[in-house]
Amino acid sequence: MVKKVVSDYLVIGAGAMGMAFTDVLITETDATVTIVDKHFAPGGHWNDAYPFVRLHQPSSFYGVNSRALGKNTKDTTGPNAGLYELASKTELVTYFNRVMNEQFLPSGRVCYLPNSEYIADGLIRDITSGVKTRVENQKTVDATYMNVTVPAVTAPSYEIEQGVQCIPPNELPNLTNAPDGYVVIGGGKTAIDACLWLLNNNVNQEKILWIRPRDQWILDRAYIQPGPEFADRILLRQVETFEIAAASTSLNQMFNQLVTQGILLQLDAAIQPTMFRCCTVTAQELDQLRQIRNVIHGHRVERIELDNLILNNSIQSTSPGTIYIDCTSNGLARRPVRPIFEGNHLTLQTVRTCQQVFSAAFIAHVDAAYENEDTKNELCTVVPHPDDTLDWVRTTIENTLNTIKWNSDPELKTWLSLARLDGFSGLSGESSRTPEQSQLLQRLFDTAPSAIEKLSAYFNENRNVAEKTPDYCSTIIDT
Repeated sequence: MVKKVVSDYLVIGAGAMGMAFTDVLITETDATVTIVDKHFAPGGHWNDAYPFVRLHQPSSFYGVNSRALGKNTKDTTGPNAGLYELASKTELVTYFNRVMNEQFLPSGRVCYLPNSEYIADGLIRDITSGVKTRVENQKTVDATYMNVTVPAVTAPSYEIEQGVQCIPPNELPNLTNAPDGYVVIGGGKTAIDACLWLLNNNVNQEKILWIRPRDQWILDRAYIQPGPEFADRILLRQVETFEIAAASTSLNQMFNQLVTQGILLQLDAAIQPTMFRCCTVTAQELDQLRQIRNVIHGHRVERIELDNLILNNSIQSTSPGTIYIDCTSNGLARRPVRPIFEGNHLTLQTVRTCQQVFSAAFIAHVDAAYENEDTKNELCTVVPHPDDTLDWVRTTIENTLNTIKWNSDPELKTWLSLARLDGFSGLSGESSRTPEQSQLLQRLFDTAPSAIEKLSAYFNENRNVAEKTPDYCSTIIDT
């Protein structure tokens, strides 16, 4: 027997994007929603994440639009001191549970089917019982397309000899004996978190070997902050970025200037980064990471043996007592762009770089407020996750064009100014600007056209080359 549920929307995925999308529907419309998810609790990949993970952006930029995450306070100790709090895994999982159980379900308009898989055509199967449910709905929303993965549920792409101790970061706190050494595999956010965890737990940096297939451009978290006390410095940073782009004479010269100005950071001044994944650090964290001097750049792991680490063009001697930490799952994959609105099917994607929950909330508002599908897709132009250096150029262009488009629509401009998840539109209202902010905005408006023109030229000049270059380490990229 198949159960029957009738809903206006069927949302596939109760991760952060599915929750943020549903929240706006529940808040701004009288729609009914059925949410299906394979996890036993809402929160998506946060249920599988390593226990010491924290957001790399302030809590106030994350979650759902209608409910604050955290207490909107600044950290007073640790490497994030002086900056706004970063939610932990426990906080995030608890938060999404509360949103579901204190807001969604009590509304009487949400049906939640956890521990279940979506089959097709509205058919859902409970993984534990096998019971099937048929959802009759007006619209289907795919909140899983971005395909966030974490090491705990993703097998490494390289071979591992029997007896080798290769673990995801989740198992680090469970170690009971100090190994001969640690090898951190991966160059992104997860690897950075693993390295910082080891250093903060008094592991001598000489005992850490870091395999970084690609070095990445990193952002200074001090310039990604809410609150009026940070507004001027963040706006100045935007102005400086555009002025550097407008005045630049080549792509390399522009990136060199961005580094000189501190707009982009790099772990090793001698290594030109080739990856950009929106990762943030503080100045103290960057100093900590630079303590690790045993780094192998530009090589990917092919096989781990008891006494050897086999790289794509070299061999590194190790010992059976070495712990390998796999940080290679691709948590921010650059997915092929699809129209977000296709008839009665919505595919959630990012409309602002690496801002998944804001994007989902924005898409929900557009779906509720506008009728024409072409208009909806035009307003929700997809900005795919960045992966390489050229993607910094692309996403800067696309973010700017989307912002200009949104601010030309009075209704959207008002919604953005009131949206909790939008930490970057607070200065759009003239009444709240200081004279200094007005001057900075004028500099930004004056520079934007030439900056976008220069960035577009760089992108077009280098795009064909980039498209023809094989990404030989694409399987060993992490978040």
